[in-house]
Amino acid sequence: MTQVLKARAGIITEEMEKVALDEGVTPEFVRQGVAGGTIVIPKNKKRKEFKVCGIGEGMSIKVNALIGTSSDCDDMELEAKKLAAAEEAGCNSFMDLSTGSDIDGMRHQTLSLAHVAVGCTTIYQAGIEAIEKYGSVVDMKEDEIFEVIERQAADGMDFMAIHCALNFDVIKRMQTTGRVTQVVSRGGSFLTGWMLHNQKENPLYAQYDRVLEIMKAYDVTLSLGDAIRPGCIADSLDGAQLEGMIIQGQLVQRAQEAGVQVMVEGPGHVPLNHVDATMRVQKSLCNNAPYYILGTLATDIAPGYDHITGAIGGALIGSCGADFLCYLTPAEHLGLPIEEDVRTGVIATRMGAHIADISRGNKKAWQRDLAMAKARVNRDLDRQIELALYPDKIKAAAQDADFDQICGVCGSECAAQVAAEYFGLGSNHSL
Repeated sequence: MTQVLKARAGIITEEMEKVALDEGVTPEFVRQGVAGGTIVIPKNKKRKEFKVCGIGEGMSIKVNALIGTSSDCDDMELEAKKLAAAEEAGCNSFMDLSTGSDIDGMRHQTLSLAHVAVGCTTIYQAGIEAIEKYGSVVDMKEDEIFEVIERQAADGMDFMAIHCALNFDVIKRMQTTGRVTQVVSRGGSFLTGWMLHNQKENPLYAQYDRVLEIMKAYDVTLSLGDAIRPGCIADSLDGAQLEGMIIQGQLVQRAQEAGVQVMVEGPGHVPLNHVDATMRVQKSLCNNAPYYILGTLATDIAPGYDHITGAIGGALIGSCGADFLCYLTPAEHLGLPIEEDVRTGVIATRMGAHIADISRGNKKAWQRDLAMAKARVNRDLDRQIELALYPDKIKAAAQDADFDQICGVCGSECAAQVAAEYFGLGSNHSL
């Protein structure tokens, strides 16, 4: 039985209990969310023990990191280092997007090293294998796509991005909307090319029940890939994106009815004034399934700093209801990230997620910020280090012998300290 079917039968699983403890909610709350499709717990039934996480309504916002080989950088040892850097920075999951020479071997390495949930984008491997076998993606056979999905699920993938919501109706809509960037999703471009060349419907849409059977067999969380997401601010909420969201909603319903855990991928490049509308439409169409955001990028003109624009967009869309943020690194739109880019991307995205958690009234997030404020007034350096999302900067500043006695910003005339003394609170008073 999948997590969904167990939840609907009234069973609280070990994974639900762990999520409840981590989130500070009751196991029954988690069970109800999983049963209703508003919470997913990505964990393949074949995976060894790792730190599971709950994604969705009532959960803290989670952060995903990306790793993977390519033809330009086919170095599995480097990817292992990037994985370690992302885990150290506090990501909740990885996606292995490898397209290098040994995709199976890379996946096995990632699964063996990761202590968090692991996902992938299935069409990448199917497309690369078709190129190697036939010389072109458009010659890919339908059964070969499903063989790859089965292989990846059997290896232990916890969640899989599968581009089921792309069909000819979506493509026709895109061709009439005057879209600037057309298809920016690599998986979407593989399938669009295959469909137009062969004049056949997307097999992942036409044979969706086949996808659900595999997901259900291994209890893999289906992530409905956003093949038609906007690749620039100008394309946000255009007809093609909305058409794709409607199809996603229909497929979410079918997955939930089948007892498959499902979440929905979303944009992409989104101006801030579109964020709330994007979330409202998606949640309404998709029965409040968890929303997995690829960004969002709040502007197109900051190459080299997209981790910052992504954190800004992520904080706002998270506050509006997004549940899962895929990081952006400084290398976005420039090239493949190195270890430091990965770490920086996770840091920026976790900050955005925490900011959104505060705005959503997450009790743990709110209490952590309140405790930091008290620690600053009390000049409690150890407590500040303990509470900091990333304490490296404050640790470095603490090398100054007077740091815990004099405010690092104001010096001896710290406003907080003057006020505390005036009101008789004292440096160690518990506010």
